[in-house]
Amino acid sequence: MPEPGPRMNGFSLGELCWLFCCPPCPSRIAAKLAFLPPEPTYTVLAPEQRGPGPGAPGAAAPAPAPAPAASPAPAAEEGAGPGACSLHLSERADWQYSQRELDAVEVFFSRTARDNRLGCMFVRCAPSSRYTLLFSHGNAVDLGQMCSFYIGLGSRINCNIFSYDYSGYGVSSGRPSEKNLYADIDAAWQALRTRYGVSPENIILYGQSIGTVPTVDLASRIDKISKVTSPVLVIHGTEDEVIDFSHGLAMYERCPRAVEPLWVEGAGHNDIELYAQYLERLKQFISHELPNS
Repeated sequence: MPEPGPRMNGFSLGELCWLFCCPPCPSRIAAKLAFLPPEPTYTVLAPEQRGPGPGAPGAAAPAPAPAPAASPAPAAEEGAGPGACSLHLSERADWQYSQRELDAVEVFFSRTARDNRLGCMFVRCAPSSRYTLLFSHGNAVDLGQMCSFYIGLGSRINCNIFSYDYSGYGVSSGRPSEKNLYADIDAAWQALRTRYGVSPENIILYGQSIGTVPTVDLASRIDKISKVTSPVLVIHGTEDEVIDFSHGLAMYERCPRAVEPLWVEGAGHNDIELYAQYLERLKQFISHELPNS
């Protein structure tokens, strides 16, 4: 039997956190999908490493090869204050906003229980918002590529977004593995709680594709979605070419507190966020279903 997860003030993480996931079933995805970390699209620099230019693409040199990018100076480790490090994006990050929006993105490093250095990002999209998304992104991307999406998503659903790169992705050290996924999200959770003081009841866990694996583990501490006791919104495209739609149905049926799911007709694995109903359903979930649950 697995050991029970940590409890805070008498409540478990599953009871304190809000949760919504984009399928597939987490107990199978890690075994079926290969990890595909891309070449890093960003670097994180400590104050003494900063150049004179801003961090937007075109003003900074492209991200170096993976090994140097994953070896920042010790001053950039956990313990440095928010904003102490600077984010520099390569052209491949496809940044879509101005320097003003980039200045609202905070980056730093944390350390996992498996002794990997974890690149973390906090995007202040809505400073007065009650909720913060702890976003576990999909495969084959890193924080640099996701940064523009986070700003657009957070501003539209009125949430701040905290995210991290898995071990072996972006500037995070180590190698990607299922065990490291669990240690990575643990470190991200602790950083969000201690560094920014976000209460557990105000954290929404968001798992995108392979990110469902650590998301469900954090909420339940076992590999069955049926043990998650918080409200769950399942989103899946009916024409998903990577993970069959049946996974979304199975997850919905196993969740004891699942809310009305969103089955996006015609959506595939990588374009579901482009459909209007995606944002509208998230807004409804955050604005109405969570406060009344």
